[in-house]
Amino acid sequence: MKSALYLPAFGPLADPVALVELARRAEAAGWDGVFLWDHLLADGPVEVSDPWVALGAMATATSRMSLGTMVSPLPRHRPAITARQAGTLSRLSGGRCVLGVGIGADEYGDFSRFGEPTSLAERAAMTDQALDIIGAIWKGGPYRGGGVDLPEIPPEPHRIPVWVAATLPHVRSAHRAIKHDGVVLLDPELKVDAEKVRQALSIIGPTEKPYDVVVTGNASTAWGDDEKPGIGPLVEAGMTWWAECLIHYDPLELSMRVVDAGPSALTM
Repeated sequence: MKSALYLPAFGPLADPVALVELARRAEAAGWDGVFLWDHLLADGPVEVSDPWVALGAMATATSRMSLGTMVSPLPRHRPAITARQAGTLSRLSGGRCVLGVGIGADEYGDFSRFGEPTSLAERAAMTDQALDIIGAIWKGGPYRGGGVDLPEIPPEPHRIPVWVAATLPHVRSAHRAIKHDGVVLLDPELKVDAEKVRQALSIIGPTEKPYDVVVTGNASTAWGDDEKPGIGPLVEAGMTWWAECLIHYDPLELSMRVVDAGPSALTM
């Protein structure tokens, strides 16, 4: 099992300097990755930063960890731009980029407040087409469809894994993840149990290549509050990545305490 940090670039963590420091300390503490949320607005009047700019800075301050978005809502992004953002991060980091994607959520108004489509069906269709376009750009084209006429271009030098979000309890949305490299099992209450992991894997079925199952939540004893549930049963069920969520981003010192404690503080 690999372990990562999963956090919003909100409030104190919207400061790119703080994010670079967090990345340095995370790598030193033994974490295997850092993944940023991709939002325009937050749960209140707090600062929000662009994840791709921050990830580029974090890449220059680290040498080993995986870095990426988790997750980018493709229906409010132009797929060609997302392909170039991820490709640039991949080259800058020496092949350490992971692109997490999903249909997005409107809990903060990221869609409705900016005139973006809010229909689940429309967003799902846009996500599927965006994934096709992104993959074609990385492979070097050509691609024609949906108004896109992509000629042959240089392919990306490093393979970029794609993880697709499935929001629990609707694990059937994991079907989109079958064609890609992993599934991110998201739960609004950060409560994913081993049964949900098994359900998702039963839908995905056997794969011909290594496949990642990512679960987010809080399991670090460094939070210093209630006893955390162990993640051992999730590993036994098939989880390959645990992403410790720094959802309590304010005060910054608390998040940094979890970062510095490293994966050894995770309750198994």
